[in-house]
Amino acid sequence: MSAEQNADSEKTLCDFLLPETIVRQDGAGPVRALGGSQGKSLLITLGITRIVEQESLDLSIWGSPDGTEWGTKPLAAFPQKFYCGTYKLTLDLSRQPETAFLSVRWKLNRWGRGEPQPLFGLYVFAEETGAQSASAAGV
Repeated sequence: MSAEQNADSEKTLCDFLLPETIVRQDGAGPVRALGGSQGKSLLITLGITRIVEQESLDLSIWGSPDGTEWGTKPLAAFPQKFYCGTYKLTLDLSRQPETAFLSVRWKLNRWGRGEPQPLFGLYVFAEETGAQSASAAGV
């Protein structure tokens, strides 16, 4: 392993799993490497910045050892959301040390009158939890 590859593997994750975007249909975000955060506890923040009435969002976090095989079940999922706001969950990867990559997936639903296509403005951010970062630093 080169010095550059080793440095990349030591970087901890503190980044958007999904930068702020507008979504109108089911989809998946980009693949993000965990680097030095592999096997650690992460705080995942879902921000919903825009919605229309009578719609719902189901958002899940998926893990992969190689960035291509994602399994059949997510590592975690937020409860179904209907409103703008900031929501957090802790993702403990200590029991999945082989997980080296994360990605988000979402499903949208719209009902009632008006425009039939859903619309959500959202972002997803991941960072190591404070307790995990402190213990890793030897504090």
